[in-house]
Amino acid sequence: MKNIILILLVVFISSSIYAQKTTDVNTIIKEACAEAGKEHKNALIIFHASWCIWCHKLDSSINDASCKDFFNNNFVIQHITAFEVDKNEKLNTPGAIEFLKAHHADGQGIPAWFIFDKEGNLLADSQLHHNGQSKDEEGINVGCPSNETEINYFISVLKKTSTISNDEEAAIKKRFAANGLTQ
Repeated sequence: MKNIILILLVVFISSSIYAQKTTDVNTIIKEACAEAGKEHKNALIIFHASWCIWCHKLDSSINDASCKDFFNNNFVIQHITAFEVDKNEKLNTPGAIEFLKAHHADGQGIPAWFIFDKEGNLLADSQLHHNGQSKDEEGINVGCPSNETEINYFISVLKKTSTISNDEEAAIKKRFAANGLTQ
């Protein structure tokens, strides 16, 4: 009996790992948007990698006690892995690089983030476009905002894609500004 349970457990774990590796970027975004619709939120999709310090800073900032409730109340957050190398290359989400290329965000580094509504419409992204530059062209990736210009852009995106109070705005500004102090 123990052997049968052990075999079933191994099969279950193996199939779970295989399912995770084969879930592509479009499926992840579609599922996040569907969940966001059910929860009356938008989907915040973050492209990251295990080696990326700024990715860890973004996650730490979002999950900081001063910001966490705001992000949890307004967004379904999903991570997509891109740019892993060597032994971790297998962790890359299928289609991640192609998605970033299609959105002119592959040459800007990570983290890169995108906000979608429940229908899967792109509402905003981490690329700051100056002087009326077209969204069809590459902007400057603010990734994990840490200076005044980046944080102001991030706040403007949050105002367009969520409900944010003055207190929440001040807390987010303060927390993300701390990232610039720890470079």
